[in-house]
Amino acid sequence: MNARSEPAEAGPDAPARPPLVRELLLVAGLFLVYKFGRQLVTGHTAEAFRNAHHVWDWERVLRLPDEGAVQSLLLHGDTLVHVANTYYAAVHFPATLAFLVWLYLRRPAHYVWARRVLAAVTGAALVLHLLFPLAPPRMLGATGLIDTARLFGPSVYGPPRTDALSNQFAAMPSLHFGWALMLAIGLIAATRTRWRWLWLLHPLVTLLVIVGTANHYWLDVIVATALLGLALAVLRLPRSRPRERERARCGLPHRRAEVRRRSSAERPELVGAGR
Repeated sequence: MNARSEPAEAGPDAPARPPLVRELLLVAGLFLVYKFGRQLVTGHTAEAFRNAHHVWDWERVLRLPDEGAVQSLLLHGDTLVHVANTYYAAVHFPATLAFLVWLYLRRPAHYVWARRVLAAVTGAALVLHLLFPLAPPRMLGATGLIDTARLFGPSVYGPPRTDALSNQFAAMPSLHFGWALMLAIGLIAATRTRWRWLWLLHPLVTLLVIVGTANHYWLDVIVATALLGLALAVLRLPRSRPRERERARCGLPHRRAEVRRRSSAERPELVGAGR
């Protein structure tokens, strides 16, 4: 990182880093709630497929793009679709974990904010999973889409009836996209380099992957974005206190004047200059 992306020097008013053990337990607890909370809607297969037909019909009424157009782009080559499946399977959790670890080590205030936002979005998503179980488009014959992970690999899901590790009927909202978008927003807010906007490529690629692999509908992405926007509106990023900003602003002219006085005092007088 260059100097523009480095944090400011730590001072007496710098935010304290939360205790590591507490944060590890908290993040692990949130992960377990995420994993086991999704299991609560297992057995709602018929309702999940009814909702899937409704979502598919709503998208046609709203004239949203056809998910099949994105999938057809991936199916131009086995390598491309395999990369997309790998991105879906391998990037979601590690990228989010790396994001939180970096913020914890380098930007404690941003870390606390990001962790709260992710927890709020995930909690709201679990409630929606309970209230609105939804089969993904790869399971719905009406979409005409294929399960790219099952056909080309790698796949993180087993057969829905025997898959005890995940709930495959929790498509709405897409936490894959919600977390990816929060990662980009968090890193843009926490850094100052002009290249930071490239982090938006992560949610963009995630969007193309989750739709192209037929794991999510466009509406899943829209709902995830709305939940994240609501969480960001409620959980604001802490700013420096007004007194600290005023003190820094007022202190700058005084420091400059003092530097000028020191320079004048140290400059040697020219003997006989006025004679």
